[in-house]
Amino acid sequence: MADIVVTEFIDLGPIELLKQKYSVHLDSELWNKRAELEAFVGDAVGLIVRNRTRVDAALLEKAPKLKVIGRLGVGLDNIDMEACKARGIVVCPAVGANAVAVAEHVIATTLILMRGAAYLSTSRVATGEWPREELSRGHEAAGRRFGIIGYGSIGQHVGARARALGMLVVAHDNYLPADSAAWATAERASLDELLSTCDVITLHCPLTPETRGLIGARELARMKKGAILINTARGGIVDEQALADALRSGHLGGAAIDVFTTEPIDESTAAIFRDVPNLILTPHIAGVTIESNARISTVTVDNVLRELKAAGL
Repeated sequence: MADIVVTEFIDLGPIELLKQKYSVHLDSELWNKRAELEAFVGDAVGLIVRNRTRVDAALLEKAPKLKVIGRLGVGLDNIDMEACKARGIVVCPAVGANAVAVAEHVIATTLILMRGAAYLSTSRVATGEWPREELSRGHEAAGRRFGIIGYGSIGQHVGARARALGMLVVAHDNYLPADSAAWATAERASLDELLSTCDVITLHCPLTPETRGLIGARELARMKKGAILINTARGGIVDEQALADALRSGHLGGAAIDVFTTEPIDESTAAIFRDVPNLILTPHIAGVTIESNARISTVTVDNVLRELKAAGL
């Protein structure tokens, strides 16, 4: 068995650093082979995962030597943090390593959706249509209110790019101290105020008991008619059926969803979103580019090496 087990895809360069001192088992599909995973973690001192590996108390019981978990990303909702704390296992997310990729994704989808169907008309134009008047009814970003729910590292990266477009950045974050320097870059608002006044709203908060279902039918109804919602945070924060209903009714002007309650989406989720207008769906890739994957992988491996060294291994 191996010292380090890697259960999902990773940039291969940093893996060579691990192999200089430890034996490594890398299987990007191991997250989906529970019995094999339980067997491999038996001798592991380090575990490296993304968001699809379920690191629960039962798995940790199978890993008596485990000292560190490297998270290729920042969300920790797939890891039983209380069980890790009880076992003295250090969990190291790759904080900040994917912030640029997420921010660029948010801004790109914002600009696309503000133009309505304009950038989604390739097939029509290619077949000879020329719907110039119909597709000239989009909006400019400049001067619009851009709402950010969760004004941490990623939220602040997004805000900087929105300001560069001439947008007014509005933020809501219950955990960012009132005296944080970050508030100099955004108008601080209550959730209700942000929902009711912003033209674009993007989510950058973790999935917790407090944020699960944060954006439901009531909150969507509070949003301005024609507003745009973007979720690159976590599935479960937005009520998917309520969102689809708000888009079909025309109350919302558009939405870009990168994360889902069930991933990969199942047939029931697919049915919710089928033929919904002004919608961009992506498979949890907002934070994953060639560049960000290299950064995330390097940071994660460095974290694991540091913690194993501190443990004397």
